[in-house]
Amino acid sequence: MKWTLPNILTVLRLVAAPGLALAFLFLHRPYADWFALLLFVSASVTDWIDGYLARAWKQETKLGAMLDPIADKAMVIIALMVIVGYSSMSPWLVLPATFILFREVFVSGLREYLGATAGTLKVTPLAKWKTTAQMTAISVLFAQGIFEHYLGMSAWGMDPQLVNQILSGEVEDLYGLHWKMIGMDWTGRIGLWLLWLAAALTMITGWDYFRKALPFLKEVR
Repeated sequence: MKWTLPNILTVLRLVAAPGLALAFLFLHRPYADWFALLLFVSASVTDWIDGYLARAWKQETKLGAMLDPIADKAMVIIALMVIVGYSSMSPWLVLPATFILFREVFVSGLREYLGATAGTLKVTPLAKWKTTAQMTAISVLFAQGIFEHYLGMSAWGMDPQLVNQILSGEVEDLYGLHWKMIGMDWTGRIGLWLLWLAAALTMITGWDYFRKALPFLKEVR
């Protein structure tokens, strides 16, 4: 194994993936939301940096080629698990998250079965756009979770305690609250739309990989 800087960044991204879930076990909200958002965005940036450095410095290795997609999948899968589990929007997130998880498992199974011929399932430009859409959507949804916690609100309406505070006059800046509510609403909507877009790209690229693998799955007579 060759430990280049790109490979080290990839390994750090892989090791950081469980940190998304651990944040919600050991930190109170909204600190867990902030930590998860910063960790996920940092990992997403290193995903671009390690690939760029590996190509620019001609340090592309088999270790990096193997670990990079694993690190990406680990970050996305764990992040989706956390978001679906802790977001009040989870009923609307379950279906696109299911599509994404199903495709990742399916393509991983294809690659494992094909073994030495798995080179036929090389990452395509559309698959890179898929990963970008997934990471952008997840980052926005983590941000929506921060809005949600600070405002004591959810996609289904205000927290009863916040309603009582408004009615009793404890919350005086209703104008500021109004714009924060709009910010939370649109952040959630954009994150949800992006996740559905990512799910669509995920299924398209999954079908593309399956189509390319079909010749290797035919029975020899």
